Amino acid sequence: MSRELKTISIGMLGCGVVGSQVARLLQSDQEELSKRSGAELVLKKIGVRTAGAREGIPAALLTTDLMSVVNDPEINIVIEVLGGIEPARELILAAIANKKSVITANKALLATHGHELFNAADAAGVDLYYEAAVAGAIPIIRSMRESLAGDQITRVMGIVNGTTNYILTKMHEEGRNFADVLAEAQKLGYAEADPTADIEGHDAAAKAALLASLAFHSTVTIDEVYYEGISNISADDIAAAKVMNSVIKLLAIAELTVKDEISVRVHPVMLPVTHPLASVRDAFNAVYVESEAAGQLMFYGRGAGGAPTASAILGDLVAVTRHRAYSTVGYGESDYADLDIAPLGDVKSQFLIRLWVADKSGVLASIATVFAKQGVSIQGVRQSGMGLDAELIVVTHAATEDDLDATVEALKAMDIVKNVESVIRVEGVGA
Repeated sequence: MSRELKTISIGMLGCGVVGSQVARLLQSDQEELSKRSGAELVLKKIGVRTAGAREGIPAALLTTDLMSVVNDPEINIVIEVLGGIEPARELILAAIANKKSVITANKALLATHGHELFNAADAAGVDLYYEAAVAGAIPIIRSMRESLAGDQITRVMGIVNGTTNYILTKMHEEGRNFADVLAEAQKLGYAEADPTADIEGHDAAAKAALLASLAFHSTVTIDEVYYEGISNISADDIAAAKVMNSVIKLLAIAELTVKDEISVRVHPVMLPVTHPLASVRDAFNAVYVESEAAGQLMFYGRGAGGAPTASAILGDLVAVTRHRAYSTVGYGESDYADLDIAPLGDVKSQFLIRLWVADKSGVLASIATVFAKQGVSIQGVRQSGMGLDAELIVVTHAATEDDLDATVEALKAMDIVKNVESVIRVEGVGA
């Protein structure tokens, strides 16, 4: 027995790489998407910042009056792919106030104003979905939001920025330096003309905030995420990783501490080649989840680009349309736990310290004494000589960030230490 399908009208904000792909798929796959959604989907209006034709997009759909999209009484669902904080925030709030469900890919906005937006959506009784905001086509948001809702997640580690993963992959596999690979990534379109948000970790930090919020049922903003980028990773660091049968990856990490606080951070990490995340190459993303009941889970796929991001948006659209068709809403955000953020100085990690020292007797003993005085235990040491100096690679057992920082400062003050070249956190080799 068939039923008459409701008509669900869709408005879009933005028509760039992602938005244009979504619009084209909505038109070409309208019949199939409507069958899956349980309602007839109609793309009614697209708000753009600047006038002008868009390839494959009927001109009649386009308007530069962005507010007209969210105020149109016939539009039921708004897809926001403008990016940035404003006017995206104002427009989404207006859409929600007008009882429209919203789908967004705007990680920066959600990592900054997510609490406000989710509360507004909950009060209005509408959906706010955002699968495309983290890791592109990888279904990590819905998996954590729904499939793992009955479990206790203890840790999330993710390669969530394709640009940095591409750069680190090429440095490791081809022995090239950072600047050279970055220039190549820009030519290929993997990196922006201004790559700062990617290579300095800001993009990954926004995604880390969203993952931490989901995993631990607390509101985490980007301002609470500690982050470092990869611009200081050298060819020598890559070589040191190879010696240890490891790779360097930029990871977003969110975990519960022994004090039941949330540690959330983004920084380069040295991983053994046997770790599942170590094999994630080029511009691909992956998220590794640890939970009490399910154990270890790995989510892998394309994390950026018009088509993968459009796939995530359309998946949200089908889900939200089903809710609209049956006058219901989906899963809202869960922030009941309201856990505190752990101070970075209290967080424990293993570390690799690479330093140049005078190549003479008694140096190792003096170095070990400095570590011992700061309460940092040494797991292993590698030494290679070069003329009058030697390179030491020291791997510690788990130590706090504060104790490690104090150790590094003490090392720098020693006459026998020529330079502390790098400090990189280590995961997965045993504490």
